Formats: sequence, C-alpha cells, structure tokens
Amino acid sequence: MFLLRSSVVALATLLIAVNALAQQPNIIIIYSDDVGYGDLGVYGNRSIPTPHMDALANSGLRFTNAYTTAATCTPSRYSLLTGRYNWRQQGTGVARGNAGLIIDTALQTLPEALQQAGYTTGMIGKWHLGLGGAKGPDWNGIIAPGVLESGFHYAWYMPSTNDRVPTVFIENKRVVRLSPTDPITVSYDAKIGNEPTGKDNPELLTMRASHGHNNTIINGIGRIGFMSGGISARWRDPDIADTLLTKAQQFIAASSKPFFLYFNPHDIHCPRTPHERFAGKSGYGLRGDALLELDWTVGELVRFVDSLSLRSNTLIVYSSDNGPVVDDGYEDQSKEQLGNHKPWGPLRGGKYSIFEAGTRVPIVASWPGRIEAGTSSALFSQVDLFASLAALTGATIQPGQAIDSRNHLPALLGNDKKGRNHVVINAHTTAIRQGNWKYIKPANGSPMMKDVNIETGVLSADQLYNLKQDPGERNNLASKHPRKVQELQALLSSIMQGKGDGSQ
Repeated sequence: MFLLRSSVVALATLLIAVNALAQQPNIIIIYSDDVGYGDLGVYGNRSIPTPHMDALANSGLRFTNAYTTAATCTPSRYSLLTGRYNWRQQGTGVARGNAGLIIDTALQTLPEALQQAGYTTGMIGKWHLGLGGAKGPDWNGIIAPGVLESGFHYAWYMPSTNDRVPTVFIENKRVVRLSPTDPITVSYDAKIGNEPTGKDNPELLTMRASHGHNNTIINGIGRIGFMSGGISARWRDPDIADTLLTKAQQFIAASSKPFFLYFNPHDIHCPRTPHERFAGKSGYGLRGDALLELDWTVGELVRFVDSLSLRSNTLIVYSSDNGPVVDDGYEDQSKEQLGNHKPWGPLRGGKYSIFEAGTRVPIVASWPGRIEAGTSSALFSQVDLFASLAALTGATIQPGQAIDSRNHLPALLGNDKKGRNHVVINAHTTAIRQGNWKYIKPANGSPMMKDVNIETGVLSADQLYNLKQDPGERNNLASKHPRKVQELQALLSSIMQGKGDGSQ
C-alpha cells in the first residue's frame, strides 16, 4: 500500500513539474514576522480584521498542520533557505546585528537552485542571517559575503531586525544613503560614541523598554546594541512597511524572466511602529495596528501582481517565521490591550516555545487555476519548500544539499492530503510530531521564559501529547504510552544523528 501511494505521489509530482516547466511560474514567498496561528481571520481571529490575508487564503489552500522548523526567526529562516535543520550547524541561534554570514557559501540555497533554473531572484525586507566574514560586515564599504552570495540577484533589506542596530537599509552590498563623512560604527559589547541610550537617558524615549532594548536610542526607541554615525542612512520606523512594499513592487515590475521574490515584512515584530495611517485603528494596541499594516501590505502586493496580469502564473506562499509574542521588550500596551484576541489560537506557548504555538503557523498557498481553494490538514514543514519548489520549476538540487528538505509539492498544491510522515521542530529542546502524536525531548532549563512570560515547554522528563485529543498540550501521556515514547525517541535520534531527514 505504501509503495502504491508513493508511486502515485511521484507520478503526480512529475506531471505537475512537466506542466509547470512549459511556463515556469513566478514564485513569491511572503514571510512575515511573529504572526501566530490565531492572528488571521481564516484561522479563527474574530477581533482584528485581516481581509487581505483572508482573501489570499480563500483563493488557495490553507494549511492547518504546517510548521516552521524553529520558534525563533534566524533558525527558521536558515532552514527555509538551505533545506537544512538549523541545529545541524552551530551559530544558527538568534543572530546579533553584527554577526557574520551564517549561511555557509558552500551550501546550495533555494534561490541559487532557482537561479540555475532560469529565475531572477530578489530578497526584500528582513534578513537576520548575518553579513560579512567571521568578524562581521564592513558597514562603510562592500558588505560581503551576504545576501547576493546566498543566491539573490537583487536585495534591499534590513540587516537583522528593527529592534537591533544598525537601523539602516542595505541595497545589494552597500548601506543606502550613507555619507562618507559620517561612517557607521556598531558594537554589541560596549557603548561607543556619544549617542544617548535607553539605560542612561530614559527621558528621551518615546517607547520605553519592558526588558532589554535599552542601548542606543534611534527615533526615540532604545535598541539592542550600540551604534554611532550613519545619521543620513537611518530609517524612520513608521515608513518601513511602505519602503519594503515599494521595493518589492519595483523588483516585480523590473523582472523580465520568471522571478522568485523572497519578501520579508518587518511586521509584526517589535518595536511596533505602524505608519500613522494605522496607528490606533485596531483597538488592540500597537500589535493590532501592526497586524492591520501587515494585512494591507499583503493586499497591496497581491493587487500589484494582479495589475500586471501576472496572477494566473504566480504561486504565492504566505507564512510566518515563528509563533506570536505580545511583550517582546517594549511597553507598547499590546499586552494590556490584547482583549479577547488570542494570537496563539487554540494552541499552547508562542515564540520561543517548543509547544505548538511556537512553530505551528499559518501557511497559505495561492495559485489561481492551479490550486483549488480549500483547507488542508496535510503535515507540512517550511524546510520542504526548497525541494518542493525545485520539483515545480525543474531546478536541480546538488548532491549533498538541502538534506532535510523533501519534495511535498503535491501537498503544497492540494493533491496530497497526508503530506509528511513527521515534522521535527526546535526551541530550547527538540520535538517530533508523527500523526497525532508529539514527543518532546527532555532538556535542562526553565519551563518559563523570565521576561516574556512564555512557557518554553522544557522539562527534565519525556513529554508525549495526542494533538488530536489535546491540541493545547495539557495532558502528558508519556507514562501511559512508553512504547510510543520509545518509538518517537528512536526516530528523532536517527534524524538528529543522521545526514538528513528521511521523511517522505
């Protein structure tokens, strides 16, 4: 039976790929920040309107059992682009703003594979995978290796996050609008220059920190890390979404070949500084306002694709890099004004957590005329976007590359209702889900994160949950099902000790 099913899926994949190669589709991945399973209307949000993201979902396939590989941004972004679990390489935790490039340039990336298949590749928005060599980037010169060496023809991006310095945009290999007479200096170890900090000059803050985020003040907001110089190059926080959208539209308009756009909005990451058009409009604090801005951004991007008559030949995949967080370092009243909105939906945990809300995220795939509208319960992981999109476009994965990525194109297009055999996720510890069962590996550490009041999911004992019966992971069944624990322990161990995830 398994062989028959495998043959059918393989045949379906082949037919899809042959059909697509006749006219290679444009591909857009919209990869938003900190958006939870319960943040979109189509996933149960009845508090904050998300009409544009809902419309995108209703035009295509909405996944209910889809995962990022990690509960924080740097590792999940690493996995999506390389087809490898982040824990296979040291240094893939949340990166400093001055970290060197985390992606080994010897690795083939998803955009590199698509380049070789004839695609023009562009990256717009948040990067946060390091830049430069081991000592980090030269902010005042050529910034390399970096985004272009990771497979992109063009890039306009934030080096890391909007709460970290330097608060500047980079186009390809140079800081935008940088004056040679005002060079940038960055440190994550000690204060540099004479600029005020949130710690020493709290009276200058327009948004106070709840924890951390008390270093150099930029635009009235304390950041992580210290920065001096580069005054003319600094962004205005409320304009970030508009700027990134404009650059994404320009890339699409200028692309004559089939294109791949990796679009990374900064919303709804903190500090949440939505444009004045959205400020105060949600009734749910700045996080709610930022969600309105994100929804508008997605809607405008899709509308632009429509305006160029490209929609029928464009696959759009929307997802988030990890689960939700409310207080992530700033007193922005998002927690106090959360009201009845539940960003995590029916799940437990959130960003930083091995529990479901940390890594089970919205994933939507829309391609009018190719993907039938509906809902899929297929088990899917973002790590499989590499192999699946390679199969769609005829791209070649080089030997030994994308070792954890598997071709689940039929699931992505709605032709396979089962998807993966299992998914592996990472946050403080490692867990595996197979069918309705989820096993969490024991680890040392605190069960609660001190500052953000989120359960890490870490215990010194085995944890086993039946997600069908207990999606909130409240009833640990490890003692009642020791054989299932042993079975999943063995599977997880074989994956972690092996040279790739054998999931089919």
